[in-house]
Amino acid sequence: MRDFVQSMDDALPGRFEITKEGIVHDLRDPGGRHALTTAHIRKRLEQVTSEEIVAHTGEPDVEDESEGIMRRPDIMVIAEADMEGEGSFDPRTLIATVEIVSRSNPDNDWVTKMRDYPLMGIPVYAVFDPRTGTGAVFTDIHPTPAGPRYATRKDFVYGEDVTIGDWTISTDGLPLYEKGTGEPAR
Repeated sequence: MRDFVQSMDDALPGRFEITKEGIVHDLRDPGGRHALTTAHIRKRLEQVTSEEIVAHTGEPDVEDESEGIMRRPDIMVIAEADMEGEGSFDPRTLIATVEIVSRSNPDNDWVTKMRDYPLMGIPVYAVFDPRTGTGAVFTDIHPTPAGPRYATRKDFVYGEDVTIGDWTISTDGLPLYEKGTGEPAR
């Protein structure tokens, strides 16, 4: 599946990822309000973290070969030293991941990544949802009969401060998607 995903990444629009259940094709538009939200959050995180910590966007993927999962979070909070080397990032080196919910496949962020990220050992998962102006931060991985899951969920509304790992950022002014259309709000 890994070879297929890598060959399709440049051939088709959107992004391919490998989940515990198979391949996900996210058709989200990497531009518009999704990209703007990602940029705002990345900048806000980098203003409050130390110089050794990066709020990284883009490649490479995060891969847990033992679980057969390969993901590409919108933002990966990681120590710069852990970015060295070739290939995918080890998910256990991530401090946190941040996802901006896409219009085309919101369940990818709210359901499958909620299952995959604790399974991969990512300690903090923050979800920002421009459809509703809300989000949640998930922490405290614990074992369950269905596999590792986050035990703690802290919901927030845009306009409130949100804590991701050891850092608190503002959610003021984050863009929203326009309701009822595929076009972003202005």
